[in-house]
Amino acid sequence: MDERQALMAFGALSQETRLKLLRLLVVAGPDGIAAGSLAEQVEVSPSNVSFHLKELERAGLVGTRRDARSIVYSAEYDALSALIRFLMEDCCSGRPEICAPALAVPCCRPGEGPRQ
Repeated sequence: MDERQALMAFGALSQETRLKLLRLLVVAGPDGIAAGSLAEQVEVSPSNVSFHLKELERAGLVGTRRDARSIVYSAEYDALSALIRFLMEDCCSGRPEICAPALAVPCCRPGEGPRQ
């Protein structure tokens, strides 16, 4: 991840509703959540949630797929991992062992949701 991509990601996450949406998607795992259900969970209108999800998608933090009549959103775990690595790549004044555990923990194993 380069600095421009990191700035887009942080810009997208700097809004309360978008942060809530992304956290819900991370908890949901790779299966994701339909847009209508996300709107209900964050208690905003479907058009409002659509606006926020588009911003997260533009920043590369969420992906979409169509499931019948619904659009299902899911977190882009590779992008989230890259954002964390971007923050921690020059970690700790020459003592990378401090940050190594955080960088080494995978978010998800194939076929599983995120770790709790």
